[in-house]
Amino acid sequence: MYKALYRKYRPMTFDDVVSQPHITTTLRNQLINDKTAHAYLFTGSRGTGKTTCARILAKALNCLHPVDGNPCLECEICRDADSGALSDIIEIDAASNNGVDDVRDLRDGAVYTAERCRYRVYIIDEVHMLSKEAFNALLKIMEEPPPHVKFILATTEIHKVLPTILSRCQRYDFHRILQKDIRDRLLYVAEQENISLDRDAAELIAKTADGGMRDALSLLDQCIAFSENVTADIVSNAAGIAGRGPVFDIMEAAAEGNSGKAVAVTASLYDMSKDMQKLCGELTEQFRNVMMAKAVPENPDLLVCTPDELVRIKALAEKMSLDDIMSKLDILQSANERIAKAASKRVEFEMCMLRLCSAGNRGGTAANRSEGELLAKIDMLERRVSELSSSSVGRNVPQDNGYPRAPQQYAPAQPPKQKDPTEARELPKLTPEDLTPEDRWQDILERFAEICPSVNGALNGSYAVKGGGLMLICTPSNFFLSLLKNKENASKLKEAIYLVTGENYAIKAKCIAPKDGDAASSAENDRMLGILKKARENNVPVEE
Repeated sequence: MYKALYRKYRPMTFDDVVSQPHITTTLRNQLINDKTAHAYLFTGSRGTGKTTCARILAKALNCLHPVDGNPCLECEICRDADSGALSDIIEIDAASNNGVDDVRDLRDGAVYTAERCRYRVYIIDEVHMLSKEAFNALLKIMEEPPPHVKFILATTEIHKVLPTILSRCQRYDFHRILQKDIRDRLLYVAEQENISLDRDAAELIAKTADGGMRDALSLLDQCIAFSENVTADIVSNAAGIAGRGPVFDIMEAAAEGNSGKAVAVTASLYDMSKDMQKLCGELTEQFRNVMMAKAVPENPDLLVCTPDELVRIKALAEKMSLDDIMSKLDILQSANERIAKAASKRVEFEMCMLRLCSAGNRGGTAANRSEGELLAKIDMLERRVSELSSSSVGRNVPQDNGYPRAPQQYAPAQPPKQKDPTEARELPKLTPEDLTPEDRWQDILERFAEICPSVNGALNGSYAVKGGGLMLICTPSNFFLSLLKNKENASKLKEAIYLVTGENYAIKAKCIAPKDGDAASSAENDRMLGILKKARENNVPVEE
């Protein structure tokens, strides 16, 4: 009967486990010194060796003739453990045995001594799937187990394990297996199976496996079923990925702003039934390599690629700015989330391609800018044009080369300097005719709503009159007066006035009950004039 490669080549001793020396060395030393813990917790991503190490540890704990912390694999205990015939090593799948009754059965059986071995070992896989009640039932026996019982828990989602369980275990974090270690293991397996495996194909499988040895061996098994001469093209077809050529074609089209080429390559890949979400993931990985090549060229070890890919990655890094690369990565990551939920993955991916090609300047020069930077530039220019048109009403604005000059930068009005601090400040003498209504007050309120929307509502029903460089704001509510005492609010109101009128006014606010008729009537002007005169005679600040 055929046996899958990931089962056939499962490590049998700690020496066979790859990329986890920090764990295997510690466990072997504990076994050599006979200082093993009563409970272990193995955590990490899939295919990194958690269950494998749990089985090796269980065998080594009971092996009759251990060799330097490893099981001998020759005694009857090791042979029966490998064949699954040893009743003292119990494996429990918590995904299907996650109830409190299952844990009670475990707890009841744990009180009995081992039949043939030194220890009764419970391996609980996917322990995070246990219910809260089951976890609670497990607590007491894990805290004070019988001397003949050992627990080994394994999980891919450590955050779901109760802290009370974590505190009772020795925790070991399994790292993702290095790409070069997966590649070397694949080449070794291919040699043992008399299969021709190209080095590039092994690299591609290792990269696709994303740090999981089981995934890598399963993909190799799939490729071998297709052909005994495994090449990179066969791996691409078996895994449903685009492969090196089309991915870099899309990346170069994105760097050049050639949306037609990018969409054409996408259509070709779609016709070959390539997975659009996987393709998006491949582009993300390669653009990440381009980002690393651009940001830290002195450290090529950060790049996850083959030597042939490195040449094209460096060429792309020369064509694009770092901002442009990061903008494209942001587009790809957002698209990857949308593709998973989209009704038409092709349409969503083609939209992503168009965004990718429009992000940054065309032409592939080093002066490319990100999409966000361009949008910010456009927004700034629109604001400047709006400010210029407001401030140049009735003025002759000088022209330079056919373009208007940038408007004068806003500066808050400063109180006049006084030679003698005791000298009263001179304000202009005003007459009722000098007070005129501010006809553009509604425009000012609209601009103020953009700058300071949280305060603008307090000016509902207000109006303003001006005279002698002062603008008096008449509001029917005392609430705005309290808000105006905040210097930031006052500064933003002055800014709104300047952007509409082009003038720097000193401002003063007064609570005046609303009246019928024209706000600039003679009677109202007299009232405003009295307030301004009082401010001048008492030399009070013009802002409240």
